[in-house]
Amino acid sequence: MTDAASPLLLQNVSKTYGTGPRAIFAVRDASLEVRSGEMLAIVGPSGSGKTTLLSIAGCLLRPTSGQVFILGQEVTAFGQLRLSGFRLRHIGFVFQTFNLLPSLSARENVEIALNLAGLAGQQAHDRADRLLELLELSHRARQQPPDMSGGEQQRLAVARALANRPDIILADEPTASLDSRAGHQVMELMRSAVVAGEAKGLVVVTHDTRILDLANRVLLMEDGVLRPASA
Repeated sequence: MTDAASPLLLQNVSKTYGTGPRAIFAVRDASLEVRSGEMLAIVGPSGSGKTTLLSIAGCLLRPTSGQVFILGQEVTAFGQLRLSGFRLRHIGFVFQTFNLLPSLSARENVEIALNLAGLAGQQAHDRADRLLELLELSHRARQQPPDMSGGEQQRLAVARALANRPDIILADEPTASLDSRAGHQVMELMRSAVVAGEAKGLVVVTHDTRILDLANRVLLMEDGVLRPASA
């Protein structure tokens, strides 16, 4: 039974590579729920399975067992074509590497995500400007990414991830290449965007303990096992 109000629900998810005694468990029977308006942080050492779990949550990787629900829809059984369209409409991704198009302006980098989802013209232009304002980048709208600071580029990547009002934002080490001040600012703006209704929930995988004060909850992952950080 799923809660349709939950942006993301994982139930008993496991990911195994190989079979028999040589099988490697990247994720072991992990369950989590992201509540509407919540920022959830997942911490843990390198190789603990955090990125694998995030990839499963984002429908980039199929679990060996278990179920993934996005707003109450069970997506693990979707075919590849349906899954690709679902990701575009419902999931936003932010990575350590910005993956921006260097020859396009900041506004155009956001607009292209809108174009892919079928929104064009003045509507796309206005939506891009709204997001640049929200991420405090209005003054950079005509600048290209190489002319922007690292923090500005990461905020632009966040604006692009928010373009289609996704149900869930998944961020993998989004502050790793930023200094303390820029990293905290990026996360504050991401959380503010969720509060403002630009996305329904946010999951951040991070080694950066400096941003954990912004999270509503923190989970710890070790050896593929997920549990509350205080446990």
